[in-house]
Amino acid sequence: MQISPLEDKSPVMGAPPSPQVRSEGLYFCDGKRKVDYVLVFHHRRLSSIRSLVSGSVSQDQLSVVSNGNFPPATSSDPAAGRGGDIPGGEAASVGEVFMELGSAKGSEPMEPVDQEMHLIRQEFETNLLEAGLEIEREKEVKTHGPSFTRIHAPWPVLCREAEFLKIRVPTKASYELKEERGFGSSMSSMWRKLNQPFQPKVSLQDHCSTKFLSHCFSRDKLHLYNISSKDTFFDNATRGRIVYEILRRTVCVRTCQTIEVWFPAGRISTLIAKGVYDSAFPLHDGDYKVIGHLEERTDRQVLNEEWARYSAFYKYQPIDLVRKYFGEKIGLYFAWLGVYTQLLIPASIVGIIVFGYGVATVDTNLPSLEMCDGRLNFTMCPLCDGACDFWHLSTACGTARASHLFDNPATVFFAIFMSLWAVLFLEHWKRRQISLSFSWDLTGIEEDEEHPRPKYETILLQKRQRKLKNKKKRKKSEPEKQEDGAVTGKDRWRQKLLSAMAAGAPPPVDKLTWKDRLPGYLINVTSILFMFGLTFSAVFSVIIYRITVSALMAMSPDPEIKSNVRVTVTATAVIINLVVILILDEIYGAVAQWLTELEIPKTETNFEERLIMKAFMLKFMNAYAPIFYVAFFKGRFVGRPGSYVYVFNNYRMEECAPGGCLIELCIQLSIIMLGKQLIQNNIFEIGIPRKLKKLIRALKEKGKTPKAREEEKPPQQWNLDYALAPFEGLTPEYMEMIIQFGFVSLFVASFPLAPLFALLNNVIEIRLDAKKFVTELRRPVAARAKDIGIWFNILSGMGKLSVIINAFVISFTSDFIPRLVYQYMYSPSGTMHGFIDHTLSYFNVSNFKPGSAPQNSEHEDITFCRYKDYREPPWSSDAYQLSKQYWSVLAARLAFVILFQNLVMFLGLMVAWVIPDVPKTIVEQLKREKKLLVNLFLQEEKEKFQLIQSLFAKDSILQSNSQVSNPSQGLPILGRYSTLPSGPAAGDGGGGGPRPRCRAASFSQFSGKTSSSPKNENANSRQTAV
Repeated sequence: MQISPLEDKSPVMGAPPSPQVRSEGLYFCDGKRKVDYVLVFHHRRLSSIRSLVSGSVSQDQLSVVSNGNFPPATSSDPAAGRGGDIPGGEAASVGEVFMELGSAKGSEPMEPVDQEMHLIRQEFETNLLEAGLEIEREKEVKTHGPSFTRIHAPWPVLCREAEFLKIRVPTKASYELKEERGFGSSMSSMWRKLNQPFQPKVSLQDHCSTKFLSHCFSRDKLHLYNISSKDTFFDNATRGRIVYEILRRTVCVRTCQTIEVWFPAGRISTLIAKGVYDSAFPLHDGDYKVIGHLEERTDRQVLNEEWARYSAFYKYQPIDLVRKYFGEKIGLYFAWLGVYTQLLIPASIVGIIVFGYGVATVDTNLPSLEMCDGRLNFTMCPLCDGACDFWHLSTACGTARASHLFDNPATVFFAIFMSLWAVLFLEHWKRRQISLSFSWDLTGIEEDEEHPRPKYETILLQKRQRKLKNKKKRKKSEPEKQEDGAVTGKDRWRQKLLSAMAAGAPPPVDKLTWKDRLPGYLINVTSILFMFGLTFSAVFSVIIYRITVSALMAMSPDPEIKSNVRVTVTATAVIINLVVILILDEIYGAVAQWLTELEIPKTETNFEERLIMKAFMLKFMNAYAPIFYVAFFKGRFVGRPGSYVYVFNNYRMEECAPGGCLIELCIQLSIIMLGKQLIQNNIFEIGIPRKLKKLIRALKEKGKTPKAREEEKPPQQWNLDYALAPFEGLTPEYMEMIIQFGFVSLFVASFPLAPLFALLNNVIEIRLDAKKFVTELRRPVAARAKDIGIWFNILSGMGKLSVIINAFVISFTSDFIPRLVYQYMYSPSGTMHGFIDHTLSYFNVSNFKPGSAPQNSEHEDITFCRYKDYREPPWSSDAYQLSKQYWSVLAARLAFVILFQNLVMFLGLMVAWVIPDVPKTIVEQLKREKKLLVNLFLQEEKEKFQLIQSLFAKDSILQSNSQVSNPSQGLPILGRYSTLPSGPAAGDGGGGGPRPRCRAASFSQFSGKTSSSPKNENANSRQTAV
């Protein structure tokens, strides 16, 4: 394939960059054109790219294949070709490059697969050139390793695509924002002064006092925009996005059909998926380390200094700069994370106050004092059959005191507060999101057109091929009607008519139906049910572990082991739960990806939404299943002494601690939450990958010889970026925060310190994610987004679910309701005196089943033992049946659930109604901007109309002057610019002829100059907008 430079269509604008910038690898070899995008592919054989030259070619030169900027060479003079722009200007740089498949000198021929890939790349890059892009390839001969193709978008292409994509850009027109006056103004200025130390040092345009009107880019309105430099008018993120859009819609059809490859007409995503290209990405803005003066820092260096450092944990995030560098989608994620972290501060303060209240009142809490009082002599029934002995309730004093720290009257207030906090958080985020959309010019944007995914196109192509094969088989199987009279003339005409109608009708649009996706749906349902069963099996296995280990430790003759049974079993079981959760979390992430691929979603948005829902369901069940068990199931199905519930006919179901299950729920929640955040989110995500990268880098350096190290050239920016990890989306980042939000909101009644630990984690998490995006990941394509998408619906659902769960936790897991019932219904003095005795039932030891009574008891003369339940005593006529107190407490619990839910829901609706989604200032500014834009365009149209009127008036004056200067001539001079009708001359008694149409003013009249040629006229029309 021969590629030669075309005529220069897009001259390079602006001065060349400094040598320092040029050496960073951000520009083409001419030092003028920016590298907007990079395509990477791997060499498997010796390179077959050679240049058709008249002399020797240095391997260090670059081969520039462009659709412009270099006129075609007509002689061997280097100045006539491209040699003048390459250092040295050798005669080797003639304007043509030959790329051949086959055997180069001294090299082995390519394999057929490599030849096909090479042909596809050639056609694809040729199509890119036809789309207006400019390409630069490496000229260095490589035997292996990556090869880079650099892409530059010239100014005309940027303008064309910006208009197609409706990119909003600021205009020259601006307006002053309304400033607060009086007391509000003084408070705002004071707040700004107090906030000054927490602001990042980012030199962005101040939007507080002045705002420029923005409008969708149009090539006809270039005079409205403040274009100081065509190289910098579109920032690097926008340039990369424009090139990516061209790459997405550029297809490779001819080569794919010719060589009959096994994938459909390739867009860039398909070509990467099938191995034609290894990757494609925009470049970072140079190195992230500051070298030189601080005033010359790039955006990446500013983000690294002011955002991606742990020492900047106390500062606000430079969200506008994050959006400018990474795009709106990533900017919205970090803005949401910042709002979430900020609102955790009041929740943490209230949680600390609630915990402090528990610490302050633990010594005056009557139920815990009664449990710790050994004089009351509550003799409890054995915890296991045979081996366990009777025990005194006072030995569980520590558990009771610890339970009061989290199970106290302030817990109910905190649960209501956190439910309202979730509503307030969502409402505040909606307002913040709309404010960002307004300041980022995202209001009214349309959804970008999405192309089908490579997997979808592949399956669709296979479906079309099957249809064609089946159609051919049917044609062959149909008997040919050659007999006389088999086809009458009427039938023959009908067949011709039907074939003509079919030829004129548009071809049916092929798409995948539910029948094509049915196997994937069935596998999805069965797999998700299997994963749920696997999660429940893991929880049940841990339950069996707790039961068996408790029984074995109770049989131990060592008294120290017997005394630490509950602590040991609880701690080890929670650690096992944590390890299982971490392992299954990684498995479920991969399984969700696989299951989503089986559904064959058409677009990336559909794929992402389905993946998020599957991953969230599986990970939610995995993370919260052990906590749900402790909160709502543990201790509910134990039975009673003499009639216990057994597992495997030998082991009793486990009971809650004497202080209740809430303290165990607190331990379970705290260890899983802290362990998941510390181990999975930090060590697995950040620590281990960094250590592996350092190890691989050290091994590569160790394997190089000293001579190779000396000859090695400094890496260009595309080499450095290619060594970084690819960006794989924001789903993992959102998922870990959503799971954490569940820990904070769902079971917060059992662990008031959860918001505090979440706050400490997020302060570090923001800087970890920032450092990862700035220094460890390739630059993602800037994607537009108006909101955080499906994640907001998940957050809203979890906020509503938290109200229900917290109501049940307070009602059924804590002792708050039994205390209220006792104090106001059964207490003789109206206080909590006697509450412990009220909650303990009696059991006659003579009613033990054979073999279940303690065998070697140290307690003699025991007639009755106590157990925690509301049952009738053995001397009652309804012995061991549920008592009236049980039904009273149950009714109170259910009533509290209903009251709590309705109260919190009502308060949440009130908060949502009081706080409007759109701030009032935004509404006023939107109306004002719309009015100003209308006035701006009306003024422009008025100026155009006045200009046209003045030109017509000027033309008529010229015509009248020409008539005065030539009185002998009866007819006016009808020239190119005449607007007067032709007719009989004055004094000519002839009748009136047909009046011709007035000729419109040409474009040269608008500029006040006469066009000398059509070429000049067209040139002016391209540069001036009317």
